[in-house]
Amino acid sequence: MTDDHNRPDAEIKTPIHKRIWHWVVRFLKTRRGRWITAFLILGTWYAFCLPSRLFKEPTSTVLLDKDGVLLGARIAKDGQWRFPERKTVPAKFAACIVQFEDRSFYKHPGVNPFALGRAIKQNISDKRIVSGGSTLTMQVIRISRKNPPRTFWQKGIELILATRLECSYSKEEILALYASHAPFGSNVVGIDAASWRYFGRSPEQLSWAESATLAVLPNAPSLIFPGKNQERLKAKRNRLLDRLQEAKIIDEITCQLAKDEPLPGAPHALPRFAPHLIDRVSKEGHDGEIVQTTLDLNLQQRVSVVIEKHHRSLMANDIHNAAALVLDVNTGNVLAYVGNTEERKIAADQMQNEYGNAVDVIPAPRSTGSILKPFLYASMLHDGEILPNTLIADIPTDMSGYQPENFSHTYDGAVPARRALARSLNIPAVRMLQSYHTDRFHGQLKKMGMTTLTQGPDHYGLSLILGGAEGSVWDIAGMYASMARTLNRYNRTNGYDKTDFHAPRYMREQAVKDSLSPDKNSFLDAASIWFTFEAMVEVARPDEEAGWMQYSSSNRVAWKTGTSFGFRDGWAIGVTPNYVVAVWVGNANGEGRPGLTGIATAAPILFDVFTMLRSPVWFKRPDKELENVYVCKASGHRALDICEKQLQPIPKAGLKTAPCPYHRLIHLDATGQHRVTSECEAVDQMRHEAWFVLPPAMEFYYKTKNPQYSMLPPLREGCGGAIVSSSMEFMYPRNATQIYIPIELDGRPGRTVFEIAHRKSTATIYWHLDDQYLGSTSDIHHMALNPEPGKHTVTAVDESGETISVEVEIVSEKRK
Repeated sequence: MTDDHNRPDAEIKTPIHKRIWHWVVRFLKTRRGRWITAFLILGTWYAFCLPSRLFKEPTSTVLLDKDGVLLGARIAKDGQWRFPERKTVPAKFAACIVQFEDRSFYKHPGVNPFALGRAIKQNISDKRIVSGGSTLTMQVIRISRKNPPRTFWQKGIELILATRLECSYSKEEILALYASHAPFGSNVVGIDAASWRYFGRSPEQLSWAESATLAVLPNAPSLIFPGKNQERLKAKRNRLLDRLQEAKIIDEITCQLAKDEPLPGAPHALPRFAPHLIDRVSKEGHDGEIVQTTLDLNLQQRVSVVIEKHHRSLMANDIHNAAALVLDVNTGNVLAYVGNTEERKIAADQMQNEYGNAVDVIPAPRSTGSILKPFLYASMLHDGEILPNTLIADIPTDMSGYQPENFSHTYDGAVPARRALARSLNIPAVRMLQSYHTDRFHGQLKKMGMTTLTQGPDHYGLSLILGGAEGSVWDIAGMYASMARTLNRYNRTNGYDKTDFHAPRYMREQAVKDSLSPDKNSFLDAASIWFTFEAMVEVARPDEEAGWMQYSSSNRVAWKTGTSFGFRDGWAIGVTPNYVVAVWVGNANGEGRPGLTGIATAAPILFDVFTMLRSPVWFKRPDKELENVYVCKASGHRALDICEKQLQPIPKAGLKTAPCPYHRLIHLDATGQHRVTSECEAVDQMRHEAWFVLPPAMEFYYKTKNPQYSMLPPLREGCGGAIVSSSMEFMYPRNATQIYIPIELDGRPGRTVFEIAHRKSTATIYWHLDDQYLGSTSDIHHMALNPEPGKHTVTAVDESGETISVEVEIVSEKRK
């Protein structure tokens, strides 16, 4: 029979889990069970009694340069100078603190029974608490618990937690916790903050005397700190130095020399070499961290000095803000970051509130002025829209009411695209953008890294190229650096990597890795970039920049200036194969000032910075991206057979461009003074010549700037037939348009002036409005009209019978 037949029926029917539970209850009632239970509970509590994070206090944001040198720090949110925790402790300070606080630190398990016994005996003898017998480990626990009252209960908790701390942390880690969180007087916490505040350098650079001075401070931080109780502090320091000598850590000579060192005086101010970057670091999610940047401290200081030197002269014109950014081209690393001018100690509150010196201008959106023009030039070359020297019209322009003007308020008639960029002419830039289309350029800018285009292309329109959009120094400097980086890569590898177009970076761990496989192309090809930089090297500028002292240096710099509408922003950007320098000058509150132009205010700073940067090698020409073709010498287009041509390299995309539209084969009489047709001259008596003929409006201005331009000979009297091109053209209005005529102050209706350009300077033009004759003009063809509101046709006829007309719609205020 089985054992189950011998058991009671109730026990056989009881589930196994209940039987186990009953056994446990019976065991716990035994003495042995109670001891085991208590042990398990205490063991579990001991295992989890130590917080996962001992210290939760906020820490200072600390900024280091590329070599780990302190650039600046920002006080913690609780008003304490407390640097983030250290991982290691400098050897000198470690030796000092162990000798002063806990000579058995490396031997005990967190608690020193002999020190506790000695402390108890001393306290009983003196009838007051003189010594706590705490080890460094116990002090770490006490500091982490916010220094609770000294009672036997609290001391017991510290004893237990100290042994637990020793189980989870190494001696070096415990020492680092102490060094990072020990109080050093006033609002200074931790060895790093104390070292900088009291000695103006890092803990690793401290002498034995300085390390000893800091080691004795946490013992009584509220009573003894530098600048107060100097004799007591010196006595404590010297006793510690003697102890170090006794322990044979330092020799007698070192000890004596250390005693002769003076004590620190009043606390030092922490460095403020990049205050605006510290603010940016905090806002971008690194508050309370140690951030090692890519900045070069030496260059940062020198650029700051340049900014302040120019700031002093700019203030005479009530220009109070300036910023500069220096980038390494090949990495995109920020080498210098001066976000604004320094605040003045005099009337500091007024300076900060009124002039906005605390504002970091570098990431702030500002009107771009002309600074985007090189991107348009490069984009049009890249897409085969123009060649480097394609003629662009520079004439009075009205595009649906938008009337751009050159800074000089003059016109060249036509100008090569390269020279238009070098001279920063506005009208050619607008005409180029109209041809390229705003939506394409808008998309290109965003692909290249411009993040401030928050509206669609229609919002900006053609003014996008003249400052109608806002850009930041950060974005635009990064875009120029990306272009240079792309060209450098192509010349190095004959390939592209689109990741070369990226924003600047100021943190060392933000490295941008090359893509695993090279790209066949990029947002801009190497040839287009090279031609753009070559155009930007030309430092000749229009009247905007009269008086500018030519920059002379052994280093070539491709540079561009920009001035926003209302003289609110002055820009200057410079590029070499190694560096990009971006400078902005203006007022943070947007106030414009006369003379606040890029060339007058920002360019001098730009070139002062470039004198500090060596870049002796210029961009290599990307020959594999070029094609040698014949180009019309006069028009810059691909040459026709009848053009005077020259062999020139152009981007490969330029093969798509149209041939020269301005050269025509004309027929002259034997004298070469008149054009003729077969109706009035025998063909064998004609001279056939190629002639460079611009449209009348372009020709009108072009001939005044280009004396070598030959006017088209007139048609010989009596000759009819087809002619090469019209002899006259409306300058205003150019197309069917709507014209608004206001009422003058005296209540009379205003007038609008129509203008025509004619090839023949002495020609007479007869004007008509809706078939009604108005009068004639000679030499200068302006006609002031005051039509009734509504649609009208203005017709002009010259003395040879040639006729042109334009339709307009007049909109006027109601006449009283």
